[in-house]
Amino acid sequence: MNLSNASLHYTIIKYIIDFGFAPDAAELAGLLNASEDEIVDALKVLADDHGVVLHPGSSKIWVIHPFSLAPTNFLVHYADKEWWGNCAWCSLGAAALLKRDVTITTTLGANGRRMDVHIRDGRIIEQELLVHFPIAMRNAWDNVVYTCSTMLLFENMADIDAWSSKHRIPKGDVQPITNVWEFAKVWYGEHLNPNWKKWTAQEAKNIFTKFGLTGDIWDIEIAATRF
Repeated sequence: MNLSNASLHYTIIKYIIDFGFAPDAAELAGLLNASEDEIVDALKVLADDHGVVLHPGSSKIWVIHPFSLAPTNFLVHYADKEWWGNCAWCSLGAAALLKRDVTITTTLGANGRRMDVHIRDGRIIEQELLVHFPIAMRNAWDNVVYTCSTMLLFENMADIDAWSSKHRIPKGDVQPITNVWEFAKVWYGEHLNPNWKKWTAQEAKNIFTKFGLTGDIWDIEIAATRF
Protein backbone atom coordinates (compact mmCIF):
# COMPACT_ATOMS: atom_id res chain seq x y z
CA MET A 1 0.00 0.00 0.00
CA ASN A 2 1.21 3.47 -0.83
CA LEU A 3 2.13 5.34 2.36
CA SER A 4 0.13 8.50 1.64
CA ASN A 5 -1.85 10.82 3.88
CA ALA A 6 -5.02 9.12 2.63
CA SER A 7 -3.88 5.54 3.31
CA LEU A 8 -2.49 6.41 6.72
CA HIS A 9 -5.60 8.36 7.73
CA TYR A 10 -7.93 5.58 6.54
CA THR A 11 -5.95 2.89 8.35
CA ILE A 12 -6.02 4.80 11.65
CA ILE A 13 -9.73 5.64 11.47
CA LYS A 14 -10.66 2.05 10.52
CA TYR A 15 -8.54 0.68 13.38
CA ILE A 16 -10.18 3.00 15.91
CA ILE A 17 -13.66 2.04 14.74
CA ASP A 18 -12.78 -1.66 14.94
CA PHE A 19 -10.91 -1.65 18.27
CA GLY A 20 -11.80 1.56 20.12
CA PHE A 21 -8.20 2.80 20.37
CA ALA A 22 -5.49 3.94 17.97
CA PRO A 23 -2.67 1.81 16.56
CA ASP A 24 0.89 2.68 17.54
CA ALA A 25 3.72 3.17 15.06
CA ALA A 26 4.73 -0.49 15.16
CA GLU A 27 1.19 -1.65 14.44
CA LEU A 28 0.82 0.85 11.63
CA ALA A 29 4.13 -0.34 10.17
CA GLY A 30 2.78 -3.88 10.01
CA LEU A 31 -0.54 -2.82 8.55
CA LEU A 32 1.02 -0.60 5.88
CA ASN A 33 4.11 -2.68 5.10
CA ALA A 34 6.45 0.14 6.11
CA SER A 35 9.20 0.70 8.64
CA GLU A 36 8.45 2.40 11.95
CA ASP A 37 10.66 5.32 10.91
CA GLU A 38 8.62 5.72 7.73
CA ILE A 39 5.41 5.65 9.78
CA VAL A 40 6.70 8.27 12.23
CA ASP A 41 7.70 10.54 9.34
CA ALA A 42 4.32 10.00 7.66
CA LEU A 43 2.46 10.80 10.88
CA LYS A 44 4.33 14.09 11.11
CA VAL A 45 3.33 14.94 7.54
CA LEU A 46 -0.30 14.07 8.30
CA ALA A 47 -0.14 16.22 11.43
CA ASP A 48 1.23 19.14 9.43
CA ASP A 49 -1.81 18.75 7.14
CA HIS A 50 -4.12 18.86 10.19
CA GLY A 51 -5.15 15.26 9.56
CA VAL A 52 -4.07 14.07 13.00
CA VAL A 53 -2.91 15.57 16.30
CA LEU A 54 0.07 13.90 17.95
CA HIS A 55 1.14 14.11 21.57
CA PRO A 56 3.87 16.79 21.86
CA GLY A 57 7.30 15.37 21.06
CA SER A 58 5.80 11.97 20.25
CA SER A 59 4.36 9.88 17.43
CA LYS A 60 1.46 8.79 19.67
CA ILE A 61 -1.93 9.76 18.29
CA TRP A 62 -3.92 12.14 20.50
CA VAL A 63 -6.73 13.17 18.15
CA ILE A 64 -7.83 12.13 14.71
CA HIS A 65 -11.15 13.84 14.07
CA PRO A 66 -13.81 12.96 14.91
CA PHE A 67 -12.20 10.69 17.54
CA SER A 68 -10.19 11.56 20.64
CA LEU A 69 -7.81 8.99 22.09
CA ALA A 70 -7.88 10.70 25.47
CA PRO A 71 -10.94 11.04 27.74
CA THR A 72 -13.33 13.85 26.88
CA ASN A 73 -16.77 15.10 27.85
CA PHE A 74 -18.35 13.04 25.04
CA LEU A 75 -18.62 9.25 25.02
CA VAL A 76 -20.13 7.59 21.96
CA HIS A 77 -21.23 4.04 22.65
CA TYR A 78 -23.38 1.09 21.65
CA ALA A 79 -23.46 -2.42 23.12
CA ASP A 80 -20.06 -2.91 24.79
CA LYS A 81 -18.09 -0.67 22.40
CA GLU A 82 -17.22 2.97 23.02
CA TRP A 83 -15.25 5.88 21.62
CA TRP A 84 -14.50 9.41 22.80
CA GLY A 85 -15.56 12.32 20.62
CA ASN A 86 -13.72 15.63 20.86
CA CYS A 87 -16.88 17.76 21.02
CA ALA A 88 -20.56 17.79 20.16
CA TRP A 89 -19.79 18.17 16.45
CA CYS A 90 -17.17 15.39 16.47
CA SER A 91 -19.38 13.05 18.48
CA LEU A 92 -22.11 13.40 15.89
CA GLY A 93 -19.49 12.83 13.20
CA ALA A 94 -18.35 9.65 14.93
CA ALA A 95 -21.95 8.46 15.09
CA ALA A 96 -22.28 9.11 11.36
CA LEU A 97 -19.16 7.04 10.62
CA LEU A 98 -20.26 4.19 12.88
CA LYS A 99 -23.61 3.95 11.08
CA ARG A 100 -25.30 2.38 14.10
CA ASP A 101 -27.85 3.30 16.71
CA VAL A 102 -25.58 4.94 19.27
CA THR A 103 -25.88 6.92 22.47
CA ILE A 104 -23.72 9.97 23.14
CA THR A 105 -23.23 10.59 26.85
CA THR A 106 -22.10 14.06 27.93
CA THR A 107 -22.76 16.78 30.49
CA LEU A 108 -24.49 20.01 29.54
CA GLY A 109 -21.91 22.77 29.22
CA ALA A 110 -19.32 20.38 30.68
CA ASN A 111 -20.52 21.54 34.11
CA GLY A 112 -24.19 20.62 34.21
CA ARG A 113 -26.24 17.50 34.46
CA ARG A 114 -25.63 14.35 32.49
CA MET A 115 -27.36 14.11 29.13
CA ASP A 116 -27.75 11.09 26.87
CA VAL A 117 -28.30 11.84 23.21
CA HIS A 118 -29.85 8.92 21.35
CA ILE A 119 -29.46 8.40 17.62
CA ARG A 120 -31.94 5.86 16.33
CA ASP A 121 -32.47 4.94 12.68
CA GLY A 122 -30.40 7.94 11.63
CA ARG A 123 -32.48 10.37 13.69
CA ILE A 124 -31.67 12.34 16.84
CA ILE A 125 -34.27 11.82 19.56
CA GLU A 126 -33.39 14.85 21.73
CA GLN A 127 -34.04 17.40 19.00
CA GLU A 128 -34.44 20.41 21.28
CA LEU A 129 -30.74 20.58 22.23
CA LEU A 130 -28.36 23.32 21.06
CA VAL A 131 -24.68 23.25 20.10
CA HIS A 132 -22.52 26.26 20.98
CA PHE A 133 -19.55 27.18 18.77
CA PRO A 134 -17.59 29.91 20.61
CA ILE A 135 -14.31 29.77 18.66
CA ALA A 136 -14.02 31.23 15.16
CA MET A 137 -13.26 28.52 12.61
CA ARG A 138 -10.36 30.54 11.20
CA ASN A 139 -8.70 30.15 14.62
CA ALA A 140 -9.74 26.56 15.23
CA TRP A 141 -6.31 25.06 14.63
CA ASP A 142 -4.46 27.57 16.80
CA ASN A 143 -5.24 25.10 19.60
CA VAL A 144 -7.63 22.55 18.18
CA VAL A 145 -7.95 20.53 21.39
CA TYR A 146 -9.12 23.65 23.23
CA THR A 147 -11.40 24.60 20.34
CA CYS A 148 -13.09 21.23 20.43
CA SER A 149 -13.40 21.27 24.22
CA THR A 150 -15.65 24.34 24.02
CA MET A 151 -18.15 22.97 21.47
CA LEU A 152 -20.75 21.82 23.98
CA LEU A 153 -24.42 20.97 24.30
CA PHE A 154 -26.99 23.16 26.05
CA GLU A 155 -30.73 23.14 26.55
CA ASN A 156 -31.45 26.82 25.89
CA MET A 157 -29.98 30.22 25.06
CA ALA A 158 -30.20 31.47 28.63
CA ASP A 159 -27.93 28.67 29.78
CA ILE A 160 -25.41 29.54 27.04
CA ASP A 161 -25.44 33.21 28.07
CA ALA A 162 -24.89 32.31 31.71
CA TRP A 163 -22.16 29.82 30.85
CA SER A 164 -20.30 32.31 28.64
CA SER A 165 -20.40 34.97 31.34
CA LYS A 166 -19.37 32.57 34.10
CA HIS A 167 -16.36 31.20 32.22
CA ARG A 168 -15.37 34.37 30.31
CA ILE A 169 -15.65 32.56 27.00
CA PRO A 170 -17.38 34.80 24.44
CA LYS A 171 -20.70 33.62 23.10
CA GLY A 172 -20.35 32.46 19.53
CA ASP A 173 -22.75 30.83 17.11
CA VAL A 174 -25.54 28.55 18.33
CA GLN A 175 -27.05 25.82 16.19
CA PRO A 176 -29.84 23.28 16.67
CA ILE A 177 -28.40 19.81 17.22
CA THR A 178 -30.47 18.56 14.29
CA ASN A 179 -28.66 20.92 11.91
CA VAL A 180 -25.25 19.97 13.32
CA TRP A 181 -26.16 16.30 12.88
CA GLU A 182 -26.88 16.80 9.17
CA PHE A 183 -23.75 18.96 8.85
CA ALA A 184 -21.57 16.37 10.63
CA LYS A 185 -22.75 13.61 8.30
CA VAL A 186 -21.45 15.57 5.32
CA TRP A 187 -18.33 17.00 7.00
CA TYR A 188 -17.12 13.60 8.21
CA GLY A 189 -18.69 11.61 5.39
CA GLU A 190 -15.36 10.95 3.66
CA HIS A 191 -13.29 10.21 6.75
CA LEU A 192 -13.55 6.45 6.22
CA ASN A 193 -12.69 6.73 2.54
CA PRO A 194 -9.34 5.20 1.45
CA ASN A 195 -9.00 8.23 -0.84
CA TRP A 196 -9.71 10.77 1.91
CA LYS A 197 -8.23 14.25 1.69
CA LYS A 198 -8.69 17.42 3.68
CA TRP A 199 -11.37 19.81 2.56
CA THR A 200 -10.02 22.83 0.78
CA ALA A 201 -10.96 26.15 2.36
CA GLN A 202 -13.42 26.77 -0.48
CA GLU A 203 -14.97 23.32 -0.04
CA ALA A 204 -15.28 23.93 3.69
CA LYS A 205 -16.94 27.29 3.13
CA ASN A 206 -19.37 25.72 0.65
CA ILE A 207 -20.36 23.09 3.23
CA PHE A 208 -20.80 25.75 5.90
CA THR A 209 -23.05 27.74 3.59
CA LYS A 210 -25.10 24.66 2.67
CA PHE A 211 -26.09 24.26 6.32
CA GLY A 212 -26.61 27.95 7.04
CA LEU A 213 -23.38 28.26 9.01
CA THR A 214 -22.59 31.88 8.35
CA GLY A 215 -21.39 34.93 10.25
CA ASP A 216 -18.10 35.69 11.92
CA ILE A 217 -17.65 32.30 13.61
CA TRP A 218 -17.77 30.50 10.26
CA ASP A 219 -15.76 33.01 8.22
CA ILE A 220 -12.52 31.47 6.94
CA GLU A 221 -9.80 32.62 4.57
CA ILE A 222 -10.39 31.14 1.13
CA ALA A 223 -6.69 31.67 0.40
CA ALA A 224 -5.91 28.91 2.91
CA THR A 225 -4.95 25.66 1.17
CA ARG A 226 -6.75 23.27 3.52
CA PHE A 227 -9.14 23.66 6.42
